[in-house]
Amino acid sequence: MSVPVITADRLGKRYTLGGTPGGIGARTLRDAIGAAIRAPRRAGEARELWALRDVSFTVGAGEILGVIGRNGAGKSTLLKLLSRITRPTEGRMRIRGRIASLLEVGTGFHMELTGRENVYLNGAVLGMRRAEIARKFDEIVAFAEVERFIDTPVKRYSTGMFLRLAFAVAAHLEADILLVDEVLAVGDAEFQKKCLGKMDEVVHAGRTVLFVSHTMGAITGLCPTALLLEHGGVVMQGAAVDVVHAYLNANRSAPPSIDIARAQHLDAHHGAGIVRLERVELENPFGGSFAVPWKEPIRLTLRYQVEQDMTNVVFGLRVDSTTGVPLFGAHHTDDGAQPVTIARGTHHLNIIIENTLQAGRYVLAIGAHSAVSRDILFLVPDAATLDVLDVTATGRPYLGKYGCQTNGSAAWEFSD
Repeated sequence: MSVPVITADRLGKRYTLGGTPGGIGARTLRDAIGAAIRAPRRAGEARELWALRDVSFTVGAGEILGVIGRNGAGKSTLLKLLSRITRPTEGRMRIRGRIASLLEVGTGFHMELTGRENVYLNGAVLGMRRAEIARKFDEIVAFAEVERFIDTPVKRYSTGMFLRLAFAVAAHLEADILLVDEVLAVGDAEFQKKCLGKMDEVVHAGRTVLFVSHTMGAITGLCPTALLLEHGGVVMQGAAVDVVHAYLNANRSAPPSIDIARAQHLDAHHGAGIVRLERVELENPFGGSFAVPWKEPIRLTLRYQVEQDMTNVVFGLRVDSTTGVPLFGAHHTDDGAQPVTIARGTHHLNIIIENTLQAGRYVLAIGAHSAVSRDILFLVPDAATLDVLDVTATGRPYLGKYGCQTNGSAAWEFSD
């Protein structure tokens, strides 16, 4: 077994929610008295949140450990503790060697400075010496593919160019330990492949890596072992394929759905108010997460309320990237179907979308309009966030050829 370079021993991180009732944490007596007066009834309420609790593991020199879990499981908190951004509430950690973090890509960039100036500035913020930056400057710029624009202020860069340069700087850090948080969200599909290649290069150079990602294929492809977090605790640690399989197959009995009203999308619920989307449900072989395997059809069920009898109604949907770029759109009348007549009351609509999207995260917009007046009856631009996973329906890594099309189709089935 290799020498441990990261050791976590019963790590825990507690946060206090809200203010400081009863003066807990107040800096002065006046603050304490004021806090107690403002919130006398809240003193007995539970105001603590354990983002992490009783987390223990070791990572040896030259090893790469994947860290997975749902949003809020404690993944980013763990990396912040290890990178010493924040201190643990309990437990201990031992780290041997120089550590570098890719947690917030772009931290330390100044929009008024050129790409060249920002490489030096960002590198210094990340802990690189000037001589180290100068030695790697050409390699960084070439990796980011911004040679032509390196002396242009980054405020004129596209979002993709900015993120590529920021990642390139961080990825060329010389460190014994690298903490990486979802770098595969950077750039387009081709650049994401370069990111994966760079991570693989770092591992083969003998450096230790903790890799947090929602991209399961990246976890199983890069990491021999993985750690699964849930509600701030360790659920499972072992071979990456087994951990990913357990994660994706958890909570099969709970079909993922989004209550539009409870999710507070009301402000984004545009239209006349006569038709109202109430719920979006996804048929998912993995249960509790709003995700589908790559190439598997996307099966949605909508529940909507109609306030009065309606005629000539056309339903539609759109799939957008997380940056708001429309990728695919469809209406239920695309294949020659007629606009529908709907009686007052609650109704359901089943939609099967041909899944031609590459693995990644997408936003679903759902709406309806009148075929006669073209008035929007309702439109929810962020009805659901959908993850397309680079795994098969069994939870195993997808090993076939990848591709992406945005001219797919959808099937529609109306019911009461």
